[in-house]
Amino acid sequence: MRRYDWLKEIQRLDPERDFLRIHRITTTYEFPWDVARALELALYRTYAVPSIGRLLAETAELTDRTQKRYDDTVLLLDTVIEHGFDSEDGRTAIRRINQMHRSYDITNDDMRYVLCTFVVTPKRWLDLYGWRRLSEHEKHATAVYYRTLGRHMGITGIPQTFQEFERCLDDYEHAHFGWDESGRRVSDATLGLMAGWYGPLAPVVRGASMALLDDALLDAFRYERPRPAVRAAVRGALRLRAKTVRLLPPRRRPHYARQNPEVKGYPNGYVIADLGTFPQGRPTGGCPVPHRAGTSQAP
Repeated sequence: MRRYDWLKEIQRLDPERDFLRIHRITTTYEFPWDVARALELALYRTYAVPSIGRLLAETAELTDRTQKRYDDTVLLLDTVIEHGFDSEDGRTAIRRINQMHRSYDITNDDMRYVLCTFVVTPKRWLDLYGWRRLSEHEKHATAVYYRTLGRHMGITGIPQTFQEFERCLDDYEHAHFGWDESGRRVSDATLGLMAGWYGPLAPVVRGASMALLDDALLDAFRYERPRPAVRAAVRGALRLRAKTVRLLPPRRRPHYARQNPEVKGYPNGYVIADLGTFPQGRPTGGCPVPHRAGTSQAP
């Protein structure tokens, strides 16, 4: 295989019909490391919306059980990518996601915004730090994939195109980003978790992470802006990495998020139905989209 062979295969596929295949190639063959970092940043962005940051602080999942919350989120989302929406495992993962979300007062607008971060943030990360940019086919397929996920989560008013997802995200952040003490606590806990993965290098990693945040995020959390030299060094290092990755041969086997070393909480394996939290006292729900019995999408 040559470096751009996966992209050539993507270009032969139909992004409306083959969106899962395209999205799986993009995330598990072409950019597994970049997409993992971008989705971490996508979830992190949501804390700057006070209604989201406060709820996450109240549940204490991201302040007291940060690693478990990180692992469960990664594994549930990864299951759908690996197995598809109509597989038994995919349906179980979506049911768990919906049961958790419907146990709290989360607005449809907030849910739709979080969905938008999954679509837009990886593309923007790859524009800056990827070994290549996403093709139009990949952006189209990403929008269809998350449109489909949003329907299975019961979200309404979902954007239809990548450009609509992008506008929805930018408008929502412009209207809702702001200071909240609870959101800052969740932010501090998340940065602490990610820096802690690197042991004695934790202070360096935390500083590097801050250098990757845009000014709107830094202002919302009332962090000091990193020095220009620090930002330039960190971003330059990521661009150098991209140039190096461009010279490597393409992956021949997929790399799923469950294989990432940052997922630490289940060294002996896990059961999808047991992931996440099980809040009491509210009715919970499964997937609102009908499934064809006995069907699955092969990885």
